[in-house]
Amino acid sequence: MDLYARRRIINLAVMGLSALATAFGLLWLALVLCTLLANGIAAIGPALFTQTTPPPGSTGGLANAIFGTVAMTVLATLIGTPTGILAGTFLAEYARDSRFGEVVRFVNDILLSAPSIIIGLFVYEAMVVHMGHFSAWAGAVALAIIMVPVVVRTTEDMLRLVPDSLREAAAALGAPRWKVIVLVAYRAAVQGMLTGVLLAVARISGETAPLLFTALNNQFWSADLNAPMANLPVVIFQFAMSPYADWQTLAWGGALLITAAILVLSITARVLASWSSFKQ
Repeated sequence: MDLYARRRIINLAVMGLSALATAFGLLWLALVLCTLLANGIAAIGPALFTQTTPPPGSTGGLANAIFGTVAMTVLATLIGTPTGILAGTFLAEYARDSRFGEVVRFVNDILLSAPSIIIGLFVYEAMVVHMGHFSAWAGAVALAIIMVPVVVRTTEDMLRLVPDSLREAAAALGAPRWKVIVLVAYRAAVQGMLTGVLLAVARISGETAPLLFTALNNQFWSADLNAPMANLPVVIFQFAMSPYADWQTLAWGGALLITAAILVLSITARVLASWSSFKQ
């Protein structure tokens, strides 16, 4: 057997193993999605979006949990997005090669990989204990802390991709540094930064552990951010663990809603990332 034939055989073997590994991973993803659709589609209906979580044996929906999840996610985004963008801007524009910047990046990487339950315990000790009760504010802060390192990393990476020649051209025209960053660097990196925000929102949408220690749950409709608030992850956890078939059906429906929302956010982020790459 000559060298060329041996290389072709090795290439085909490696390609076959790669295809098998890919199919193996996609198989489990397909099984999860099929199971989710088969069990969750029965719960999808007007009642799911218009009625609150019911007691066992009664009809109801997840309206209060959906509202709570949206409210806390929006609050977390309003807190985490500007914080992450400003921190990422500092690392990319002011502390690119400094020792302090390296320390901040190291801490951000640790926070990025920290278990969410640890963050929930921290917010519980820092806010819930001192406030004396669970609240949606505490839940939003916990989600914002999880969100910040994702936004920091993507913002820094996107700003680093902006050519220095653009900054030098703006500076040569007499623009101050803050204008160079806002009007030049941000404009060039806005799609990538927005992609990072959307990925961070998808990251926090299904978090359960931090909300168990902060927002807890509420069976009734409540718009009071200073009180416990229902949310989809905790409701899914509690209903799925219950022995009641109607609760389990609602849990499957809630899981399907979260999966669909994360899928939409992920696709949107991919589209924005592709658009950004195409424009560059």
